[in-house]
Amino acid sequence: MDAFDLSLIVPCYNEQGNILPFYDLARKTLDGTGVRYELVFIDDGSADGTLEALKSLCERTGEDAPAGDRAVQVISFSRNFGKESAIYAGLQNARGACLGIIDADLQQDPAIALEMYRYLQDHSDCDMVAAYQEQRREGALLGWFKRVFYRTFNATADEISLPPNMSDFRVFRRIVADALLQMPEYLRFSKGLFSWVGFKMHAMPYTVRQRHEGKSTWSFPRLMKYAMDGILSFTTWPLKMAKWIGGISFVAAFLYLLYVLVVDYLIRGIAIPGYPTLVCLILLFGGLQLLVLGIMGEYMAREYLEVKRRPIYLTRERYDSLS
Repeated sequence: MDAFDLSLIVPCYNEQGNILPFYDLARKTLDGTGVRYELVFIDDGSADGTLEALKSLCERTGEDAPAGDRAVQVISFSRNFGKESAIYAGLQNARGACLGIIDADLQQDPAIALEMYRYLQDHSDCDMVAAYQEQRREGALLGWFKRVFYRTFNATADEISLPPNMSDFRVFRRIVADALLQMPEYLRFSKGLFSWVGFKMHAMPYTVRQRHEGKSTWSFPRLMKYAMDGILSFTTWPLKMAKWIGGISFVAAFLYLLYVLVVDYLIRGIAIPGYPTLVCLILLFGGLQLLVLGIMGEYMAREYLEVKRRPIYLTRERYDSLS
């Protein structure tokens, strides 16, 4: 451990055209700064030539890098496990005193990562620097959904809160990485985990650059699923809501029963046909029961996946420019 000053964890999924430009930019940024660094590339089961590009990069680095100044690790998964698993693999294998997470598509500038690292060196009381977007470049609808997500999460989450527009792009000390590795949960939501472990954090603004090549795999449905996973991972509010729905429904049904018996039947003398009322009540309470069972099922499904204790990822190949 701590063989380097800085380890940058770079999750990759179908990033063949971005690997070399990212590497060249990282070298241009970090070489000559006096920072001993390594790039930990995680090939998340890519279907294009990402792994071949990474292997070539690793060989190239092993031949021309000064001993101990720069290194490249490549960890290739047996299939696509997702970005959260890639981040966890990077945390397990990084050898730096400080670690960072950065995307391979060049939307996040390595110069910002270096600036975050410098901040940690200048402020010993700070454990983590996280980047946030001052201005988001996205559609109005997607931006609205993200604002709703942060408000919902912070209003319902137990013990923690998420600063709006905060990304996984951050640099932190080894002590933070060790704390994250103590939580080997299968369904991971890194933004929430970083907040849960605590430690002193500094927020740094940055501007997202244009993606160098290719298209993002984060479609709107995937983002919605990721947001739902985050909420369900850090709050029991939906279960509490189910309890309140049941209680309110019971009170409403009881009051309606009193109204029918006392007001309509005894006072007004109106004989109310029972069939429409019965159908409406059956549909109402049947729907509420299915809603509550659905909420409980979501939590039970997550518990089912966790108790199986399957590995978060499986490694197919691994390369290291130092070996």
